Amino acid sequence: MVTGASGNVGREVVLALAELGIPVRAADRSRRQEALPPGVDPVELDFFRPETFAPAVAGAGALFLMRPPPISRVGPTLNRLVDVAADSGVRNVVFLSVIGAGSNRMVPHHRVESHLQAGDVPWTILRPSFFAQNLGDAYRAEICERDRIYVPAGEGKVAFIDVRDIANVAARVLAEPKNHAGRAYDLTGSEAVSFREVAATLSQALEREISYWPASIPGYFRRLRSQGLPVPQVVIQTILHADMRRGGGSGVTGTLGSLLERDPRTLADYVRDHVDLWPRA
Repeated sequence: MVTGASGNVGREVVLALAELGIPVRAADRSRRQEALPPGVDPVELDFFRPETFAPAVAGAGALFLMRPPPISRVGPTLNRLVDVAADSGVRNVVFLSVIGAGSNRMVPHHRVESHLQAGDVPWTILRPSFFAQNLGDAYRAEICERDRIYVPAGEGKVAFIDVRDIANVAARVLAEPKNHAGRAYDLTGSEAVSFREVAATLSQALEREISYWPASIPGYFRRLRSQGLPVPQVVIQTILHADMRRGGGSGVTGTLGSLLERDPRTLADYVRDHVDLWPRA
C-alpha cells in the first residue's frame, strides 16, 4: 500500500511498482484517483480519520509511508497507522523521511523514525534531500507570477533530488525487503547548487529572466502565512529552508546512484522535462 498516492512522490512510487509488476494499493483521502495504471487498486485513507486505517491496510504485505505536509502531530496519525498495519500483518515498512531527521528532533519525521525503530516490523528509511519538484510545486507561484524564487536559504547550496529517482529506489527496496531491512539511506542528487544557479537554470530553459531573492526568515514566514498555510506547516517549512543557510542541504552522497545503478537525474534534467510548468502569469 502506498500512502499519498496522488502526490508528487506517492504517484511516482505507484508507477514504479506497477512497472515492476508488483500489485499496488493506492491510498489517498479519496478513492476517486485518476489515471491509475492496470493492477493498481484505489483505497481510501485519511490520516485524520483512524477508522479508515484498518480497511486500507487489510491484506497488504508492505507499506510505503510518507507524511503529508499539513500533519505535525504524527503520534495519532502516521505512528498509529504503523501500529494498525503491524496488527494487520504488514511485514515491511518503507518510510519517506527527510535528510537529517535521524538527529533533528525539530522535524516530525524524527518521531516516526523512532517509532519504527522501536517496533517489531522490519523497516527501511529513505532520507532524501530537497526535491527538484519543489520548483514545480511550492515555488511555482512565485516563479510564474513574479519571475523569482523567494526562500530564506541565503547563499547555501542544495543537492536537489528528483522524486522520480526516489520512487525508483523505493520500488526496489519494497521489491527486495530483506536486502534493505533496518537500513536508513541518505539520498541526494549528484551535485549541490545555489538558488542563484537554480534561477539561472530556469532562466535559460524558460528564455526569460528568473531571479533569486534571499528572503529573511520572518519575511518568508509571513509570505507562507499569507498563502493560507497552517502555522505548524509554515514553521516546519521555514526551519527546513533556514537550515540551508548553514549548509544543511549541501552534502552530497553517492548512495542514490549506487541504489539506482545509474547516474541520478540532475536539476537541469528536471527543468528541461517540465518547462511547461512555469508559464509567465
